[in-house]
Amino acid sequence: MSRTQRTDEGHGRLGSVLSGLAVALGCVLFLGGFVWGAVLYQPYTVPTGSMTPTIGAGDRVLAERIDGSEVRRGDVVVFRQASWGDLPMVKRVVGVGGDRISCCTDGKLMVNGKPVAEPYLPKGTGAAATGIPATTVPKGNLFLLGDERSGSLDSTVHLEDSNRGSVPRGAVEGRVDAVAWPSERLGTLERPEGFADMPGGISEPGPVGLMVWAVVAGAVLVLGGAAYGPVAKRLRRGRGRERPRSRDRSGESAHVG
Repeated sequence: MSRTQRTDEGHGRLGSVLSGLAVALGCVLFLGGFVWGAVLYQPYTVPTGSMTPTIGAGDRVLAERIDGSEVRRGDVVVFRQASWGDLPMVKRVVGVGGDRISCCTDGKLMVNGKPVAEPYLPKGTGAAATGIPATTVPKGNLFLLGDERSGSLDSTVHLEDSNRGSVPRGAVEGRVDAVAWPSERLGTLERPEGFADMPGGISEPGPVGLMVWAVVAGAVLVLGGAAYGPVAKRLRRGRGRERPRSRDRSGESAHVG
């Protein structure tokens, strides 16, 4: 057996080992990403356009399972409140317990006397269709508005309720981190900086980005590792046909090695 053959065989064994490791690691990342996502996230389908343009009617979203105490101003949350119909609803938190909410001054939402920049609102629209009389959010509660203020059945519709339009933090089932479908809106939701300077600040993004990275990286490793064998075999066959020929003592041509 020639040195060339021995070298090829050594490389082949090493390649097989590495491809096997790539497939194994890929399976761990791929399946682990899905399991991680299933534990931390709950998918929801948004039934109305009250969160347009951030989230449209029929969009599929991923909501991180969190406790209501973790909610911050600016978060988009999924919640369920009996007095609102006892169905999962998606709205944006604009006030927490103790905040004084009103609208509008120069077309802006006011929180504790300060105007809030809301870049997520539809272009050319104000912060409220009919204004919001000054109201203080009860302790332990959240004041919620839709991004499409003109057609959203949100806290402004429930101002005469005992909680002055707010819902308890315990009604929150999850915080929306990303739109999973349709593809044109695919991506994570940005945290609005308009609330960043207020007490408690804004929430940190969830791990949905890492989860997606794990799934994609795992798929690439599995496919790459599985493809190694057929590709390597074809390359070895190609090299075998292209090896130079030499003359033996009888004058007949022969393959080197």
